[in-house]
Amino acid sequence: MKLNLKTLSKGNLKSKLEELRKELMKSNAQISTGSAVKGQSNIKNIKKNIARIKTILNQEGIKPKQ
Repeated sequence: MKLNLKTLSKGNLKSKLEELRKELMKSNAQISTGSAVKGQSNIKNIKKNIARIKTILNQEGIKPKQ
């Protein structure tokens, strides 16, 4: 799922970043507890989308929240 991130506003980018981080944390918790994870390859896409959003925010001069 490749998102068209460049067209999103700064506020939407930040909220999408938080949403993706929560989703990644949830998936990692499921892996560490040993429960079955739906779409384990989805984690790779989540990480890539987080990196894309952080890159766009850095290019615009906005510090992403760590």
